[in-house]
Amino acid sequence: MRIAVIAPPYPLEEMPSPPLGVTYVAAAFEAAGAEVKIFDYIVSSYSREKLEKQLASFQPDAVGSTSVTMNFYEARQILYDVKQYNPEILTMMGGPHVSFTAEETLKKYPEIDLIVVGEGEDTIAELTPVIRRKNKWCDIPGMVYRNGNDIIHTGKRDFIADIDRLPSPARHLLPISRYRALGFPVSLITGRGCPYSCIFCLGRKMVGSRVRKRNPQLVLDEIETIIGYGFDRINIADDLFTTDKERVREICLGIKERSLKFLWSAFARVDTVSQEVFDLMASAGCDSVSFGVETGNPEMLKRIKKGIKLEQVYEAVKMCQQAGMIAHESFIIGLPGETKETLEETDAFAKSTKAIYGYHFLAPFPGTTVREKIQDYDLEILTDNWSRYDANDAIVQTSSLRPQEMNEFGARYDAEMKTDWDKILRRYHDGAGSLEDRMQVEGNWRMKLTYQILKNDVIEKCGLIESPLFDGSKEDALKELCRRVKASTNAESNVVENTICDFAGRNYLKADISDKGCRWFWSS
Repeated sequence: MRIAVIAPPYPLEEMPSPPLGVTYVAAAFEAAGAEVKIFDYIVSSYSREKLEKQLASFQPDAVGSTSVTMNFYEARQILYDVKQYNPEILTMMGGPHVSFTAEETLKKYPEIDLIVVGEGEDTIAELTPVIRRKNKWCDIPGMVYRNGNDIIHTGKRDFIADIDRLPSPARHLLPISRYRALGFPVSLITGRGCPYSCIFCLGRKMVGSRVRKRNPQLVLDEIETIIGYGFDRINIADDLFTTDKERVREICLGIKERSLKFLWSAFARVDTVSQEVFDLMASAGCDSVSFGVETGNPEMLKRIKKGIKLEQVYEAVKMCQQAGMIAHESFIIGLPGETKETLEETDAFAKSTKAIYGYHFLAPFPGTTVREKIQDYDLEILTDNWSRYDANDAIVQTSSLRPQEMNEFGARYDAEMKTDWDKILRRYHDGAGSLEDRMQVEGNWRMKLTYQILKNDVIEKCGLIESPLFDGSKEDALKELCRRVKASTNAESNVVENTICDFAGRNYLKADISDKGCRWFWSS
């Protein structure tokens, strides 16, 4: 049994981690006895031609894709292309978006055969042995599938009580060197479940209200594995990591006892932290913590059922900074009942906390309370075009605030950030910048170049250096590669040379010299 798992395109500008959900799914299929490959189109371009070559090489029995709302159309298109190539290949989809739109998705998109709802690991374990025996599917909870003209719901599956028994994420199936080149943190979770009821969030519905914690030793084992792949930054992605002080202590002490050298960050709720917890985290290499605050208006905090108070934000930021870590806050534009006054109140509050902060726009995803009970709120959803659900644009309005006004507020924040960035650039170009300025500017240039290299498959397209151009010298072949990358991307010569030479020096890129020439390729 061969299964291809799709990591569908996702904007690199959104700073994606190596896809955690995809690797959990791939691991579940592997544990069930399947041969698995991940077709990753996050850090490489997607085309139908590329897909068909991969399908011809691997010859999978089934292809499954995950998706969030904003990239659902891209994931669907890939499964459509799979069916065009070979209608006999079973196509599956999972993830938060289709978990809450399963029936309408199957009715609208015949190229999708089956949807796995919610937590998928146990469903996959039961499905894999009978994946070609459709008459057995009805006995497997947690699925919705098409049977002729009928849509079959197999019933809700209970959440996995013991998550320690799950196989570790199959990161070994990812194009590791590309993700290392991209340089974003690797996400891991130390538990599943959320007891809170924020109306804009899917967390509780996707993973349940009961918090299920992983054994700290398994968390440490996973950290060790990630470091072994060559990554040096990790993000703990579950909001409730900081709630259990003794567990935080065990993990942080374990990091030091195992001499694990890496930097890390974490998400946290402001009502679940303490100075002791932050000091423990900082002592084990944590350098930043992100808090979801959402609004600076107390009444709106109650309305969205956030369950925090503004005083707790001040205290959490103060404790975080006291521990020597960076505090970051996120806020949402366009919550129910939003007005010009509440936005100004939020902005004033954000500035007053002395933390780094940012905004995104409300995206009322399928399954969220704010969408399912829209009639209860001062809010109107203006589009079901899922590609616009990227939180970068206003797609709602309230009785007091139009989308244009929300966008203008967001643009004002962006302008403030651009002003700060322009000051750094001026200092850099005038030779008056600090080391930090230089690192920021040159790091930004490198990041933009890396986006182009990955998204456009630049190494694959121009990585074969013909023999007469390098005369057996690997160094000359590297120089020619740099010249070609510059021509392909229009980036500055020094940025290209520094980036490509660094990629080669770190073995992200390797060279294979033969009578055909020198072929540069991603090492994994």
